[in-house]
Amino acid sequence: MDQQQPTRIRYYVVALTTAMAVMLYLDRICVSLLERYIREDLGFGSVESGWFLSAFFWAYALGQVPAGWLADRFGPRNVLALYILLWSVFTGALGLVDTFLLLVTFRFLCGLAQAGAYPTAAGIVSKWVPFTARGAASSIIATGGRLGGFAAQVLTAYLLVMFVPLQVSSLLSSDDLLNSGKFIEQVNSPDTPSARQLAPLIRVQFHGGSGALPGDPELLVEKLNRLLKRKDLYQQVKLDDFSLPLEATRLATIADADLTEPEITRRNRLLLETAFPEVIRKIQGRGWRQTTFVYGLAGVVVALGYWWVVRNCPAEHPRVNDGERRLIEAGLPVDCAKPEGRVGGIPWGPLLCSRNMWLSSISQFGTNFSWVFLITQLPNYLDKVHNVPVLERGWLAGLPLLIGMTGMLAGGWLTDALVGRVGLRWGRRLPLVATRFLAMAALLSVPWLPTAPLATVAFCLVAIGTDLGTASLWAFNQDVGGKHVGSVLGWGNMWGAVGAAVSPVVLAVIVKDYGWQPCFFVLAAGFFFSGITGLGIDATVPLEPKVSPQR
Repeated sequence: MDQQQPTRIRYYVVALTTAMAVMLYLDRICVSLLERYIREDLGFGSVESGWFLSAFFWAYALGQVPAGWLADRFGPRNVLALYILLWSVFTGALGLVDTFLLLVTFRFLCGLAQAGAYPTAAGIVSKWVPFTARGAASSIIATGGRLGGFAAQVLTAYLLVMFVPLQVSSLLSSDDLLNSGKFIEQVNSPDTPSARQLAPLIRVQFHGGSGALPGDPELLVEKLNRLLKRKDLYQQVKLDDFSLPLEATRLATIADADLTEPEITRRNRLLLETAFPEVIRKIQGRGWRQTTFVYGLAGVVVALGYWWVVRNCPAEHPRVNDGERRLIEAGLPVDCAKPEGRVGGIPWGPLLCSRNMWLSSISQFGTNFSWVFLITQLPNYLDKVHNVPVLERGWLAGLPLLIGMTGMLAGGWLTDALVGRVGLRWGRRLPLVATRFLAMAALLSVPWLPTAPLATVAFCLVAIGTDLGTASLWAFNQDVGGKHVGSVLGWGNMWGAVGAAVSPVVLAVIVKDYGWQPCFFVLAAGFFFSGITGLGIDATVPLEPKVSPQR
């Protein structure tokens, strides 16, 4: 093998680590779109749902430092492959649960397994990537996470529809009537244009519209199923008053005479669900279990691929030549900690006594408290406030993460370029601070935006503002961590995950008691504190002071 021309194995390592990040966010975020259907299936409320969403982040927080230390101590190859395998298995296992306790347990275990992913990836970057490209490599890997987040919203929506084809009966069962008393109340006193159109047609099913609706759920379902079989139902209503999903609008273009019986009942079922969204179970929800199986299986494949290709460091890889090893080791500045040396225990003393670590941790807490709205509550907000159907909801909820990818990619190049111009301290600090204030301003605008597309634009700015500064934070942790990069990144991620764990529960209580508008002021405050504390971080101060060689 030519020793003068460096090999390119480092690119494959970064590519596989990016694929890991894609699966990381696929499995992390898919539940935000599945949450409504899981809640309807297992029968729990919105506050319990907040705890379900936060269980992942509590485990993620608790596992950060130990998981990062395990990678430092035993090497990232086997450890990260094991993490990917475990969280994929636990994601797939969600589809097997039938109780709320099991659901929260598997979600907690998934968070625990994912805790070591980014700390271990940071260690991979510090060992496999030249210093001058650390920010860029970090941004590429983090962009993989955002790509996975976007795919999770969009792909999950399509999988839900795919797993409930027309062959699956659209007729109601007694379980599909979530609250018969509330349904009767809404039929008798409809409060939306779509409900006002369907209510008289429903009452006609009972004694020609002159009698009261029965309280017996079985009889209600029997009468409603007769309505679902009506071929002319779409001719009796004004479709402009209904926020119909794409499947329903497609079926609406087919002439009544050409419709099959499954097509008739499906489009009528979707019409009924749109008019009474809180009391009629969504038929697409029947596909949520199969969707988790798909994600679990895909993660197992990535875990095996990672173990097959990646090694702990360039020296251990049989296909890396001396030229590539020298290239990776060259260019480390004198004021940057080196990722070398044997790791013993977790460096608790330096972590607890470091001003740098506390400031960056507070910054990460504020950022994650606010940003996590995009991956936990945004689909729910679009559904409840703007009545966006599932497929369109998947696109609108995924768009901020897709747009944020541009910020993630640019952020790596930005921090590397700033380091060359203004030095290591301000090159890491400036992107972090400015971007948090951009995200804060975007969130403050949301309560005054009247439509879902306009609100989505603001959420895209939040994503860009968050992601543009993320690469500088990753690079900062690599700069100061030295041989403890996994522990350092795990420490900061732990506090960020605490912020993410607190957020869904706090927001669920605020929404229940005060509505959606106050949420965005609270989220904006999180970014404000993140930006203020980010002003104090200093990448020229390593976690452990350098020891001068003895003369």
